[in-house]
Amino acid sequence: MRRLLVLVTAVVAALALSPALPAAAAPGTPVVFVHGYTGSASNWTTAMSLFRAGGYSSSELFAYEYNSYGNNITNAQGLATYVSQVRARTGASKVDIVNHSMGGLVSQWYVKQLGGAQYVRKLASIAGANHGTTFAGACLIYVTCQQMYPGSSFINTLSSGDETPGGTTYGTWYSPCDGVIIPYTSTILSGATNNYVACQTHIGFLTDTTTLTQIRSFLN
Repeated sequence: MRRLLVLVTAVVAALALSPALPAAAAPGTPVVFVHGYTGSASNWTTAMSLFRAGGYSSSELFAYEYNSYGNNITNAQGLATYVSQVRARTGASKVDIVNHSMGGLVSQWYVKQLGGAQYVRKLASIAGANHGTTFAGACLIYVTCQQMYPGSSFINTLSSGDETPGGTTYGTWYSPCDGVIIPYTSTILSGATNNYVACQTHIGFLTDTTTLTQIRSFLN
């Protein structure tokens, strides 16, 4: 009994002298990926894999899906709800957004028209249709394509005033080889860090590990 008491006393003393365990690491900023016209969460398979390789956990990576043939105002409202859900789930005060193609319009409407800037730390737009694309003329039977066409009331609303509002940090990636965003300079946002990519196709951006690595660094 005496030996047990001595052992317990020694253990307690050792614990008292041990340094305190470090506090749990603060959660990183979660990333919300927003696909383009006719896209889906599967568009982000390469990006998510690369982000995980760079230190992100799966619990920090989210893909928002929406109706490509509906209305981008409704889609932006859905993004607002989705971001709120991600923040509640992760405990993060803000998210980062990475979008592609028409996802640029959905993201921009959320940030600029729905007050989303206060919840978005950084926004990366890959070949975003930020000022529209004449390519949308091929699908004008859908409201989303009508909104995506240059000169639409939707585009004019987004283009008026500050294109990069709030405390959000903005970055874009665009290329003359895009082929879908016409003109390709439509992606550029005034006030953003606009990154020229020598030659990449619109869909090719989604598996372009060089560009995706740059975007990962931009978020970090």
